Amino acid sequence: MLGRSPSLRWLGLLTGMMLLIGCCLISLNLGAATISPHTVWQALVAFDGSTDHLIITTVRLPRIIIAPMVGAALSVAGSLMQGLTRNPLADPGILGISSGAALAVVVSTFYFGSLSVQSSTWVAFAGGAVAAMAVYVLGSIGRSGITPLKLILAGSVLSYLMAALTTSILILSQRTLEEIRFWLAGSVAGKDLDSLVQISPYILVGLILAFSIGQQITTLNLGEDVAKGLGLRTGWVKAIAAIVVVLLAGSAVALAGPIGFIGLIVPHIVRFWIGVDYRWLLPYAAIWGATLLSLADLAARLVIKPQELPVGIMMALVGAPFFIYLARSKVKQ
Repeated sequence: MLGRSPSLRWLGLLTGMMLLIGCCLISLNLGAATISPHTVWQALVAFDGSTDHLIITTVRLPRIIIAPMVGAALSVAGSLMQGLTRNPLADPGILGISSGAALAVVVSTFYFGSLSVQSSTWVAFAGGAVAAMAVYVLGSIGRSGITPLKLILAGSVLSYLMAALTTSILILSQRTLEEIRFWLAGSVAGKDLDSLVQISPYILVGLILAFSIGQQITTLNLGEDVAKGLGLRTGWVKAIAAIVVVLLAGSAVALAGPIGFIGLIVPHIVRFWIGVDYRWLLPYAAIWGATLLSLADLAARLVIKPQELPVGIMMALVGAPFFIYLARSKVKQ
């Protein structure tokens, strides 16, 4: 753990930033096509319309920006959810937000055909918000009120239900399947800079809002009664955090499809280094979530070269055993 020294914590953030930049540079130079570093540089500073230059500017460049943004959004959303519920298993995927957003996009595509980026974003927001409210209501049923275990059970049940509905629609409609099957597996491929420009403001606003309530989330983790005793308006904090989670998770799903494990694993990794101070945990989660998804996307492009896997599948392959290791370590403690 980096302790309480601000200088060490800033050094940790700087190290993460340097690793992220290095990962992006490697991703820009590697892919299905073999392109020399000199040609990569020329594509950025002296674009001539050649095939290699087009690959760099229209295929690789958008995804090395999109992957970090999606990774950061999902990691911060997962961190906030774990802080709000005080549940180490909370995550946009497990609590149904990603599934709700994906189902909403699939249903809209089924009825209205291909959606614009803006339309799919708002549809994803609505689906994620409805799913979040449904999970909260189901998790509150009973005399004991809302508990972490009931939230997980409600989220899991609704996630399975929404996944079944999504699959049913895709079986019924070959057109819908053809349009979104790669997106549904979780992928940052095939996106252009226009898509990024349209969705990135939502992610940036969500990240800024998340960082601004880090102190309040830390206080909330002391317990509801303690937080109220310290003068914290817990209802407002929870409402803002819930909006931020839907904003970040919905934007990420609209841009890259439902990608699991990022929001679940990264907060655990960061806590080993930084503790539970959310003023630092959230920026760390953003940096390391961005780096992890960038590495996963690079591996997805290279593992079966010249073909590639959706990054969502790669994250499942890498994330599942790593999370099992974290869970076993936590049990031992």
